[in-house]
Amino acid sequence: MSAADTVLSAVPHSPSSGIRALARFGFAAKGVVYLLMGILALLAATGQQGGQTADKKQAVQTLQDLPGGSVLLGLVAFGLLGYIVWRFTQALVDTEQKGSDAKGLGRRLAYAGSGLLYASVAWYAARLALNGSADDGGNRQQTLTAKILSWPAGEWIIMALGLVIIGSGIYQIYKAYSGSFHKHVNASGLPANQQQVVYRAGQVGYTARGIVMSLIGYFFVQAGQQSRAAAVGTTGEAFDLLASMGPAVLGIVALGLMAYGFYMLVQARYPVLRI
Repeated sequence: MSAADTVLSAVPHSPSSGIRALARFGFAAKGVVYLLMGILALLAATGQQGGQTADKKQAVQTLQDLPGGSVLLGLVAFGLLGYIVWRFTQALVDTEQKGSDAKGLGRRLAYAGSGLLYASVAWYAARLALNGSADDGGNRQQTLTAKILSWPAGEWIIMALGLVIIGSGIYQIYKAYSGSFHKHVNASGLPANQQQVVYRAGQVGYTARGIVMSLIGYFFVQAGQQSRAAAVGTTGEAFDLLASMGPAVLGIVALGLMAYGFYMLVQARYPVLRI
């Protein structure tokens, strides 16, 4: 096969194949982000130079100092855009066949919401790649929380949001041990002798992700109870809380997030995409 044929074979020949390609880029980019967060947190837990308790944007920013940093940031931005497209495809086309009843619509809305969560990270990475600098939003989350707290029943809204986030975190842990994602591992093209390793990595990863999400939800509940926007926190603050429990606790969760990043990279290589 000539070089031209190789290039042409990689070009999507239909809308569905294009979306599949975007989804795979998305899984890879998401995997890289989680690997970076886990590595930085692990370095912090072990007292190594360069370690920090970073959220997604701060983790992405570390790519800037690497050789070809702008290219890497551009690839992450493109990949996360692909992940957003895939999540909205799941929601709108109902690729997972969740249906149109209340439960099904709720799950499909969750897919769209999952995609939107990465929109600001994708935009941040793109601006870093193009301009060399970008505003990470700083206290926007606190500003928005303060605005909601000023509404009638604003405290209850923030507490309800926190409980939803905690519920999502608990669901991640349930997903890890219910075996609900095992079928995706088995249905992939992954060699049989590697499936168990990937499945265990996914279990550890989903558990760590669930713990971090639950802590973020806890911060929102505290913000609502105290009517204090400064009480909200991101992944970075969740890591700080874990670090206060001891470096071993932070290190274990950091390894879990690295396992989740590895699991996402495997998904990029052996995806199960119903479209």
